[in-house]
Amino acid sequence: MKPIRQVTSRAIPLIVNNIDTDLIIPSREMKSVSKTGLSDGLFAGWRYTEVGGRDPNPDFVLNGPTYTGAEILLTGDNMGCGSSREHAAWALAEYGIRVVIARSFNPIFRGNCIRNGILPIKADPEPLAACEGELTVDLEALLISCDGGGQWAFGLETEARDMLLEGLDPIDLTLKRAAEIAAFRETDRTARPWIYNLKAD
Repeated sequence: MKPIRQVTSRAIPLIVNNIDTDLIIPSREMKSVSKTGLSDGLFAGWRYTEVGGRDPNPDFVLNGPTYTGAEILLTGDNMGCGSSREHAAWALAEYGIRVVIARSFNPIFRGNCIRNGILPIKADPEPLAACEGELTVDLEALLISCDGGGQWAFGLETEARDMLLEGLDPIDLTLKRAAEIAAFRETDRTARPWIYNLKAD
């Protein structure tokens, strides 16, 4: 995963409550089990003029030229509710979204974001949407700033922050402690040798 330290971008104002994972990527758009090939299906029900089509809906915010290449998404309450499909985070990440700012998150979706390199921030999106320029999200300083003025602090658990700053998934994070794990195993092997001599039938 690509590490996140600072993200500077226009913020996409999709401030809608209860955006569930089927709105983020409808099940009909999930045509593979890989993390790629999903970005075209992101918000497909809103983004295109008809089901299964690819004609852009000119009234949908993602299709506006102002937000081409934007990496910050502003949403409302209960973002990512519904099913636990990890494809929702994969589609956002492949599209280029690095930061999602919402009033609240579904816990499973929030965890999927962190494990897939997306920074979820719990904050009021309204003042951020009023920013006339770009927002800068500084994960090291835990600060959001608007180039037109204004700053907002946010919080994040230490483990989640470390994962995103270093671009690590949970396995990578565990392997950082490989020397400690090996030392424990050697000590434990001496203390409980019978555990290590077990053979499968």
